[in-house]
Order: sequence, then C-alpha cells, then structure tokens
Amino acid sequence: MSTPPTQPGEGFHPHLHDTDTPTPPTSSLRARLHHIRADALDGDTAQSGGMRRFAAVSGKTVGSEKLWMGQTHVAPATASSDHHHGESETAIHVVSGHPEFVFVDDSGGTPQEVRLRTSPGDYIFVPPFVPHREENPDPDDEAVVVIARSTQEAIVVNLPRLYALGSEPGPGDG
Repeated sequence: MSTPPTQPGEGFHPHLHDTDTPTPPTSSLRARLHHIRADALDGDTAQSGGMRRFAAVSGKTVGSEKLWMGQTHVAPATASSDHHHGESETAIHVVSGHPEFVFVDDSGGTPQEVRLRTSPGDYIFVPPFVPHREENPDPDDEAVVVIARSTQEAIVVNLPRLYALGSEPGPGDG
C-alpha cells in the first residue's frame, strides 16, 4: 500500500506553500543540516566550577540564532557553582548518573531550599534567572546531561551563593 504524495500546505510541513522564488538562506551555515559528532563537541563555552560544558549546537558551531544545545559533565562527588542562565530558558535531560538540582523555592512565602534528585531519562526545566546548582553526590561515577537553551550561546552567571537574588532568610527568619 502506498501513500499518495502530500500537496504543499499539507502533511508534515503545512507551513510550506508553492512559491516560484525560494527564499535564499541568510548564511551558508543556515543552508544545510549539520552533523555534530560526539567527539567534536566544543569545550570553549561558559563554565561553572565543578562542571565541564561542551557545545554541540550554537551560533559558533552551526550558526544557530535562537538555540544552544550541548552536554555537561559533573565529576563524581562534586557540585557546580551557584549560578543562573540569564534570560535563557534551559531544558536538561539526564543521560547518565543521578545528578541533583538545588534551588530556593520562595513561592510559598518562606524561602526553602529544594533538592531534585534525578535518574537517567529524567528532564528538568530551569526558568530564566533562577539561581540553582547541579550536584553529583555519587563518589565514583560522573553524571552527564544534555542541555538545550533558548539563547544562541550558553549564558552562565556565577553567583556568590544560591540566595543571590535577595531571598536568603535572615537570622531568626523561617
């Protein structure tokens, strides 16, 4: 049984329509697909203590304008610096290990430190400007995650502490 071909504006690409003049790509990097091999990731990206970040998809590597994607490796028995990712939304997929993500939840009125314990296959979403820290409590094995961000390049703003945005409880509070 064969499937009849789709017409412009149908099927997988309903946004495509018949046009007589195709729109030329704005850059040669944006005129083709890119295959980034695992051994070709770019380590020249923003870093936090205790972590190694490697870019796969970025403005520098493939000419992306709105997306950054790569891997982060967290060594055994270590933690990143407290940090946030500026205006960027960040999605994290756990590939291996059991990394933990720590942040301060002040949505209930009293700031409270929250620890999210993850396993391979889990996802984490980090909204813009939310201070957090990644930890790998495993004494023997590295944790590896894949990260996608809504900005072209990795934004990492290292902070002096997790409560850097003024939510740290004072003495006698909470």
